[in-house]
Amino acid sequence: MLEFERTAKQNGFQRIAGVDEAGRGPLAGPVVAAAVILPPETPIPGLNDSKTLTPSQRDRLYDIIRDVSRAHAVAVVDAGTIDAINILQATRRAMKQAVEQLGVPADYVLIDGNQPIDVTIGQQAIIGGDGLSLSIAAASVLAKVHRDRLMSAYHATYPQYGFDRHKGYGTRFHRERIRECGPCPIHRKTFKGVKEYLTVPVVSSDPSSV
Repeated sequence: MLEFERTAKQNGFQRIAGVDEAGRGPLAGPVVAAAVILPPETPIPGLNDSKTLTPSQRDRLYDIIRDVSRAHAVAVVDAGTIDAINILQATRRAMKQAVEQLGVPADYVLIDGNQPIDVTIGQQAIIGGDGLSLSIAAASVLAKVHRDRLMSAYHATYPQYGFDRHKGYGTRFHRERIRECGPCPIHRKTFKGVKEYLTVPVVSSDPSSV
């Protein structure tokens, strides 16, 4: 889990940030990205891709990561922006913002996925990076926990949708509630499963939602 960080350090980089996102696929809520710079050779027992962890494990690691990191930052891009620029561009924007908000500036970034982001420092995109890089895994946990907490908070405002249960993902229950109640302000109105139930159609700029 430290191979990519070690290679970057051997190439002269000192402040290596892992970057990941949470929330590309849901029908509601924001996409959230996190960036984390860990101290060199810092093991964090149990840390792995956030999708492989239980909520209680993520909550525990969330606090540990924040405590041990040299710097960390989280950026949120809301559903309205996702509808306006599409989910890929919104994700890249959130990642860029997270990197730029680090209290200690990164000189290299390791990004989960296959898409570069618009930063001027060196970068490497790693497919499946959240299971291959400790820094990216740390970012995946921060992004996931932050987003889950946001969606649980939205549940208090829109309890009819059950956001505390599914966090905006397209479960059968969530889709049924959209059909019965119509979309609410945090639904992604260009996404299939939501746009069909709008009173006023929205023109989609998201090619993945057709």
